[in-house]
Amino acid sequence: MTLLRGRVRFGAVVFGLSAVAVFALSSCSDTKPDAGSSPATSAPASSTSPSSAPIPTASTPTLTALPTPSTPWPTPKVTGAPADDAPLAERITFAISKQAQIAAGKAATTTVKCPGMDKVETAGEHELTCTVTYAGKSYTGTLTVDAKQYSASYKFTSQSVAIVKAKVVDAVLRNVNDAAKVTCTMDDVAVVKHSGEPIACDVTTTGNAVQPYEAQVSGDGRVLVAKA
Repeated sequence: MTLLRGRVRFGAVVFGLSAVAVFALSSCSDTKPDAGSSPATSAPASSTSPSSAPIPTASTPTLTALPTPSTPWPTPKVTGAPADDAPLAERITFAISKQAQIAAGKAATTTVKCPGMDKVETAGEHELTCTVTYAGKSYTGTLTVDAKQYSASYKFTSQSVAIVKAKVVDAVLRNVNDAAKVTCTMDDVAVVKHSGEPIACDVTTTGNAVQPYEAQVSGDGRVLVAKA
C-alpha cells in the first residue's frame, strides 16, 4: 500500500501603521500555524481495493468406461501332451501342468517336480509332495496315486494357485458397472492361497470415484468378485 505524505505553508499577516491609514501587506512566513487551525486542501490519498474476481478451479477430467467383456475368459491351449501309452509318471506330470495353466488363465512355461515319481507305477498307494512352477512362480501340492496292476488313479491338491492379473481384472469388469480403471495389488503373475486373503482391487468410475473390491481365486482358477 502506498502512503502519501504532504506539506503546505500558511500565510501570516503583518500590520504597518502610518499617520493617516493602515495598509495591509501580505508576506510569506515560515511560521508554523497555530494549533487547531485548518490545513489547506490536499490531494486525496489513493487506495487500492482487492479484486473480487472468482478464483478459477481445475475441471474434473472426463473418464471413459471400459467395455464389459462379452465372452468368457478363453481357456488356454496347452501343448505338449504325451502319448496315451507314455509312462504313467509323464502323463500325471503333464496333467498337473495343464491344470495349472488353465487355472492361471494363460499358457506359459510350467514345470512339475515330484520326488519319487519314478515309483508311482508300483502297485499300491503313493503320496508325493510336488513343486509346480508356473511362469517363474512356484507353489507346492500333494499328489496321491493309487496304482493297480493295469490301472491307476491320482489326485493332486494344493492350497495355492497361480493366476495372471489380466484374468482378475477381467473378472472385476464383469461384476462392476461404469468402471474406467481397475487397479489390483498383484504382479502380472501371482500365486495366491484360495482359502487366504483375497486380492484387493480399486475401481475408478467414470465419475472419478474410487471403490474398493476383493477378488477371491478358487482352486480351479475361478475368480469371485465382491465389494470390499
